Amino acid sequence: MSRFSEKAVLVTGAARGIGLSIASAFSAEGAEVFIADLNKEAAEAAAAEVSAATGKRVRGLAVDVSDSGSCSSCVGEVVAGCGKIDILVNNAGITKDNLMLRMKEEDFDSVIAVNLKGSFLMSKAAARYMLKARAGSIVSIASVVGQTGQAGQVNYSASKAGIIGMTKSMAREFASRGIRVNAVAPGFVRTPMTAGLSEEHRAEMLSMIPLGREGEPEDIANAVLFLSDDRTSYVTGQVLAVNGGMYM
Repeated sequence: MSRFSEKAVLVTGAARGIGLSIASAFSAEGAEVFIADLNKEAAEAAAAEVSAATGKRVRGLAVDVSDSGSCSSCVGEVVAGCGKIDILVNNAGITKDNLMLRMKEEDFDSVIAVNLKGSFLMSKAAARYMLKARAGSIVSIASVVGQTGQAGQVNYSASKAGIIGMTKSMAREFASRGIRVNAVAPGFVRTPMTAGLSEEHRAEMLSMIPLGREGEPEDIANAVLFLSDDRTSYVTGQVLAVNGGMYM
């Protein structure tokens, strides 16, 4: 039996990039996976892709993580389909970079609304069911810039630092009910979000990484599965840095 057989897993922002890799990894390990994304068609297409590769049923759902009603409906669909939700992965995120003095207020607000508030709303919706079951795992995707800061990313850095603080607070609140809450903080990872960087910027980033390479989405997926595994049931409130040594 695969290690996540009979587990119901919901991954947000999973139509591409790191989220898609996470969903694929869970499906390959036997989980019943739900791919949630703002674009339902993209979510359903990603679900079909993963299902074809793993032979497991995978379903695509629409969700606006910045809207509490949408989050509740999304989690409700998972529970309606499986009778439970075992694992939530908060991966949905956006960037709207600019230097602080040039950053529009609405660009700050929208990044916080999706990245930080979205993780809060999804966790709250899932926790209602996990608390009744007295079991569950929540893993949120933070970032190395939430630990170090980054010029031009005040909004994104703040949102990811907030996820780290929120993870630790939720872990303390939910531990007595058997729910574990952890985070993964990726470094420089090859994704559609980083594909548009100039070669100069890419070389600058690589020079800061002791392992001398970009991370792959699979590196992050492996960390998420590690934290979600029943074999790490004594791990909660932790931030697992997956950054090639970029920040230690």
